[in-house]
Amino acid sequence: MGTPPPKVKGPWTHLQKLLTSWMFREKDWDQQLDEAHMLQQKRIQESLLLQAAKDNDLCVLKKLLLDRSCDLRQRGALGETALHIAALYDNLEAAMVLMEAAPELVYESTLCEPFVGQTALHVAIMNQNVNLVRALLAHGACVSARATGTAFRLSPHNHIYFGEHPLSFAACVGSEEIVRLLIEHGANIRAQDSLGNTVLHILVFQPNKTFACQMYNLLLSYDGHGGHLQSLDLIPNHQGLTPFKLAGVEGNTVMFQHLMQKRKHIQWTYGPLTSTLYDLTEIDSWGEKVSFLELVVSSKKREARQILDQTPVKQLVSFKWRKYGRPYFCILGALYVLYMSCFTMCCVNRPLKNCSSNHTDSRDITLMEQKLLQVTLHRRK
Repeated sequence: MGTPPPKVKGPWTHLQKLLTSWMFREKDWDQQLDEAHMLQQKRIQESLLLQAAKDNDLCVLKKLLLDRSCDLRQRGALGETALHIAALYDNLEAAMVLMEAAPELVYESTLCEPFVGQTALHVAIMNQNVNLVRALLAHGACVSARATGTAFRLSPHNHIYFGEHPLSFAACVGSEEIVRLLIEHGANIRAQDSLGNTVLHILVFQPNKTFACQMYNLLLSYDGHGGHLQSLDLIPNHQGLTPFKLAGVEGNTVMFQHLMQKRKHIQWTYGPLTSTLYDLTEIDSWGEKVSFLELVVSSKKREARQILDQTPVKQLVSFKWRKYGRPYFCILGALYVLYMSCFTMCCVNRPLKNCSSNHTDSRDITLMEQKLLQVTLHRRK
């Protein structure tokens, strides 16, 4: 009999697992999505129900509904239902037939990564299909459903970040009509995702900054907060950042200027001269646990430095430098010069004594050596 193979040690096994998981994470994210969608299409072709929902084939759908052996809740490769497929391809008629036959489908969400938690309502909102959104809401679709899959998280691999709730999806795609519909059906504008971001935080990340600013104003108009509730635009996320601070950290100058315009108050105008007052709440570091200026300077985003050139941040930094920074710097500079002067004088005027003997070499021309400090203690008798 041959010698049995040596057993793999524990640390080596752990290292192999780490390397495998690292290689899997490094796999191209777009390629993973393409493979997932290919599996989805293959599964659709294998299922008559899913194929009929994709093709909007009402005749086949009605025949399948009469067949008791047909499972209306069957899932695709990504864990999606036939209603998800109908919403994905904007097939309103097929979606209506499915909802009438199986009303519980409006509550079902995708089960598999990377689209875990996505409902048909999320899909309809993404496609901006207002009529389908109305139909889903009329059949009781949940306006607080959360899409928590990896495709919806804030990550460099993802092309979009729309949050988790249907309301944030609608705000990010820029559909005011769908936003109003969701709020009328009870959507919570204060809802926060797993990062603590509200819909206002999420709008800061959107590339279409003009639409984001318009949607920001629309959502604030629905913020009917009372005296016991904090204003929507002052709610911090898990990092302690409000939407205003987040705009500074991300270097979103368009959103930052938009929010500053809401804080601006024109005191007087005299011909070409205008006196403007700005609310410096969250900007001036006085009384703030997290300094806005420190957040901007320490941000990893290069665009964040542009905030320092924006009004009134530029004026505030200049004022703080003249009032506090420059005097403090001058005092430290003077103390440093004084210290270096004293140190230099001590080195130049240090006590020396004649070199008693040459212990190194005959060519040594050292005549003086450092004199040791001696302390004489006088004792009283």
